This record gives sequence, C-alpha cells and structure tokens, in this order.
Amino acid sequence: MPDVYRALGDSTRRRILSILKQGNKTQKEIVESFEISQPAIKKHLDILMEEGIISESVKGKYRIYSLNLNSLQNAYNEMLHYIGDLLDDQLVSLKNYVEKGGFKDEQD
Repeated sequence: MPDVYRALGDSTRRRILSILKQGNKTQKEIVESFEISQPAIKKHLDILMEEGIISESVKGKYRIYSLNLNSLQNAYNEMLHYIGDLLDDQLVSLKNYVEKGGFKDEQD
C-alpha cells in the first residue's frame, strides 16, 4: 500500500499530481511547470513512483509519467478508513465523557 502521506506531504509533489491529472506528461513538460531544477523534480517523481502513485513509461528518448489511478483509489480508501477510525474513537470518548457526567460537572 502506498504511503500517501509521504507522497502528498510536499506541495511540489501535489502540484505534479495536479499536472498529471490533466493527462500524461513528459519529464520535460513537468519540469517546465516549475522554477526548480530538473534533478529536484526527478527526485519528487521518484518518490511518487516509489509509492506507486504515478508510473513511468519510456517512448523513444522521452520518459512519460501518468497517474496510477488504482493506487490512488486504494490510498484514498485507506485514508478514509483511517480517518473514520480516528473519528469513531473520538466520538466514543465523547460519549463516555458525557455519560459520566463530565459536561454537567464543568457547568457547575
């Protein structure tokens, strides 16, 4: 499962994903959208590939990058599940607090 937090934790990588949302792009096209060096962009692309969020294909001398939609969907579902579990835990804690009269005690 991809580490979506690592992949999306950087604004440059989020911007790369937004660019790829519009369609497959060459490395050159991606680099031209930024004011940072090609090696820096390549490092971000490598992280996105390591996490399975994007894929790379070679056509002639060009590297073409595209979104890995299945991986993104799985990461999205995993994140929703994780956030749901966090919220469930918080709601249970709140319910227990209220049932024990915690709210009433604070008003007195």
